[in-house]
Parts: sequence; C-alpha cells; structure tokens
Amino acid sequence: MLFTETKYLDYKFPEPQYLGAKFIHRGWIAQFIPENANTILDAFSGSQSIAYMLKQLGKKVVTNDFLSFNNLIGKALVENPGFVLDKQDLNILFSENSNPVEFDLMQKLFSGLFFIPADAAFADSFRSNVHRLGNVYKQALALTVMCRSMTRKVTMGHFAHTQALVYAADPARIKRNRSLIRPLKDLFMELLPEYNAAVFDNSKGNISYNENILDLLPRLNGIDLAYFDPPYCNSHADYQSFYHLLETYVEYWKDKQFINGTKRYEPKKYSGFDKNSEALANLQLMFERANHIPTWLVSYNDRSYPDVDTMVDMIRAYRDVKIERKTYNAGRGGKGSVAGSSEILLVCTTK
Repeated sequence: MLFTETKYLDYKFPEPQYLGAKFIHRGWIAQFIPENANTILDAFSGSQSIAYMLKQLGKKVVTNDFLSFNNLIGKALVENPGFVLDKQDLNILFSENSNPVEFDLMQKLFSGLFFIPADAAFADSFRSNVHRLGNVYKQALALTVMCRSMTRKVTMGHFAHTQALVYAADPARIKRNRSLIRPLKDLFMELLPEYNAAVFDNSKGNISYNENILDLLPRLNGIDLAYFDPPYCNSHADYQSFYHLLETYVEYWKDKQFINGTKRYEPKKYSGFDKNSEALANLQLMFERANHIPTWLVSYNDRSYPDVDTMVDMIRAYRDVKIERKTYNAGRGGKGSVAGSSEILLVCTTK
C-alpha cells in the first residue's frame, strides 16, 4: 500500500552491521503495512532499522528488544524527540575516568582480547562519564555511537571469535579495513555526525521497551499492527553470544561470570526464542498473547526452525495468512541469508 508523502523520509538511519538486520528489506516490508495502521509494535527490534522506518512513515512506534544495547538504539533514534550530542557533551564524555575503581571492566575483560589497552581504557573512561550527561536520550545516544564504534573495530562486527587483534595485526586486512587499527575515539567522532543527523521528532510519542516480548504483550493496548522478527533458530539465533561485549558494556555487569575465550557473560538473559527446545512453545504463546492486535507481519526465513509451514499452521489458529517471499541472490552473512534462501514475510490479517 502506498503512503502519503512524509517529510521524515529525508532522515537517514545509520547503516547497521548486525546479524539478521532487516535494513536491506525495509522498502519491501513497508509495502505490506496498511496506511491506516497508526500505532505499530516492533517486537524484536534488534538494530532498530524497521522501527526507525516506521517512525519515518509518521507512525507511533512501540519498539522492544530484550537486550539493553538494542533498546538504547531505540531510545536514541526512535523514542528520542530531538536531543543530540554537542561539544559540551563531548567534553564531559572525553574527560578522565570519573571513577577508575568502579569503571575498569573493559580493561579487565577485553584488553588484549578485542582491544589494545589504550582503547579499553578509553572505553571505561567514556562509560564512567555517561551518567554525567544528565539526559536519558543523550546518554542513550552516547552509548549507541560507542557500541557502533566497537563493532567497527572488530572484523565481522561481532564478538563471538578471538581473532580481533590477530586481524588488526594483518596488513592485508588493515588495507581492506583501516578501522581495525584506528582509535575508538576517532571512530566515535567519525560516526557521531551521522547519528546526530538521524535524530528527529515525528510528534507521535514513540517508546522503546527493554523487555521479554512475552511479558510485554499483555500490557500493550491500542496497537494496530505488530511486526515480529523473532530469532531464527539454526540461523545465528543466539545474539547474546555474538554481542555479549556490547551488553556487558552498557549494563556494566558486576554480578556475572565471564566464561570461555571471548569472556561472554554467564548466566545469559532469558530469551525463550533462541533454542530449538523452547522456540516452538514460546512462538505459540506469543501469537496467543498478541491476539488483541488486529494485524501481524512476521519476518522469517526458509532455513529456520520451526519451518515456515509449521509457523503458518500455528498462526492460522488466529489469523488468515498470506506468504510473501524475497529470494537472496547473494549471501549477506549468517546461515539464514545465503544465496538461494528466501526471506519470508507472513502477512496475517483478521479472519
């Protein structure tokens, strides 16, 4: 369905480097959103690219992700009504570590693993000063840009490998990607104008939640459409293993163990959607708890568990379902987006 022209389409979402991100599918997904759907839930928002698109379309957006660093992207770019980082804010953020005893986690865990000592110390110092900004949207924006800077420093953009500094010492890799050896502060300053420019107010009172969707759904009222993009089991569904460092950084864990070669935190936050043994029952529960929302769009992939036919059978107990397909002509990274596989959109309407 065509949307009326909106002035917000000139804003640009900072392109993510995130496994499973729907950034390249935004236009395709948008055509299946009814124009009269005014309030829309993005239930598994991840990089927030779809939630941001919905904001651009003038919708009231309710975005949610159970990981805190993803929630902060939503707070910074979807919920944020207009606060950006200025020179005074940068002076605060780049000040000396305001509490070196409390803020040394990156140096303890990740110096010599993902970052050289100077970058790890800078990350701790920056984190120690975020609270001094005194505005939740500026704080969210600062952490969002820093997290993106960290992914720029690491080949493949995730933290489920132990080769970061090995790659950063490889001249061939450096030639392809100089970010591997650039200081975190430089990357932050390069990215900041793009993020500041992405902040706008669509006057709809958008909100970014940080909850398990099964807990949130029963409390939501007045939602016209829900967009569900659950983790695809068998296709890199365990986002905590890939992005544990970012979650550790924004939460600044003090009550976790840090295990294996990548220093991933333990225990993990409970998802309910990232293991084959739990996904089926929790997808069923999700559809049951979303029954008060008239229209659903469900992103899926034909290489995932459960298979698409099983998903459709579950949904048909509640909604009529139409299957839309978009075939990958080239791999995009991740098992679910190899050439020849299909991105699926289940368009679910009231019976």
